[in-house]
Amino acid sequence: MRILVISDSHGCNDDVAGVISQVGKIDMLIHCGDVERDEERIHAMAGCPVHMVGGNCDFNLDLPREEIFMIGEYRVLLVHGHMHRVNRGVDYLRKIALREGYHIVMFGHTHRPFIDIGDDVTILNPGSLSYPRQKDRRPTFLLMELDEDGIAHYGHGYYQGRFADGMI
Repeated sequence: MRILVISDSHGCNDDVAGVISQVGKIDMLIHCGDVERDEERIHAMAGCPVHMVGGNCDFNLDLPREEIFMIGEYRVLLVHGHMHRVNRGVDYLRKIALREGYHIVMFGHTHRPFIDIGDDVTILNPGSLSYPRQKDRRPTFLLMELDEDGIAHYGHGYYQGRFADGMI
C-alpha cells in the first residue's frame, strides 16, 4: 500500500496535482491541512481514498480539525498541529498519542519535514508542497508504504514542480 502525505498546499492545487503525478499510483492521500480551497478537486485528482483536516488558514472549508482512522493495523491521528503546540516541538502530540493509543500522528503547520519513529509512536510531518520553510526551501512530501507484512516504511521526497530549484 502506497500513501502520499502532503500538507500546507495553501490553495496551490497545481502543486498537489503535480506531486500526485510525480509519485505515480497511490492507494491513499492524506492532507495535513491548510488546503485553503478546492478540497473537492483534491479528492477528484487523487483517485483514491482521501483523509484531510482543516488548518489555521482553512476558514471557509468544512473540514474536521482532526481525524482518527486506521492504516492497516496502525491507529492514526491526523491534525494540522496549530492547536497542538507543534511550533514548540512534538512532546504534546506524543503525550496525546501515548494516552489515546495512536501508533502514528501526522501533522503539518510548521512547513518543515519531520519524521520521528519511536518504539511506541511515530510522528510525521510531510513539510510543505508550496511554501517550505526548512533551510533548503525545497517543497517536500512524505511517502508511507506498507510492505506485504503490513510494516510501515516512511520517506520524504522533494516535489520536482515549480520550485524544484528550492527558490521561492
